[in-house]
Amino acid sequence: MTPLDSAPDRDWFKSSRSADNANCVEVRFVDDAVGVRDSKDRGGPALAFSVAAWSGFVATLKADATRLS
Repeated sequence: MTPLDSAPDRDWFKSSRSADNANCVEVRFVDDAVGVRDSKDRGGPALAFSVAAWSGFVATLKADATRLS
């Protein structure tokens, strides 16, 4: 069981850059975990990542975006 399993179903958010697009994910932070789920299937499964793994993922995205622009 992860912290996401025992947390109430609230505090999920989408990126402000999603522009009301249905093809996006929602994220929430619970204790030492980051949850990611499909915004079209809110009752479906969620992936759980450590804060360190999520931070590394976001840093890589930012670095790639800078490199590609």
